Amino acid sequence: MKKKIYIDGMSCSHCVSHVKEALLDIGATKVKVELEEKCAIAEFDDDVTDNDITDALEEVGYEVTEVEEY
Repeated sequence: MKKKIYIDGMSCSHCVSHVKEALLDIGATKVKVELEEKCAIAEFDDDVTDNDITDALEEVGYEVTEVEEY
C-alpha cells in the first residue's frame, strides 16, 4: 500500500536522509521524501501500520502530522 506522510521538522538534505532511512528500516520501498512539501511518499506491506510509521519517524526526531493512503 502506498502512503503519503506529512512531516514537521525537516529543514535540510540530512533530514531527508534520516526520514528515508527510518522508513526503509521499517520495510518501506520506493521512498520519496519531498523537503519543500514536508512529506514523504512510500510503499509499505500491509502489516506496517500508521502507528509504526509515526513511531519510526518520531524516534529520529520528526513529528508526523498526518498519514494518508495515496
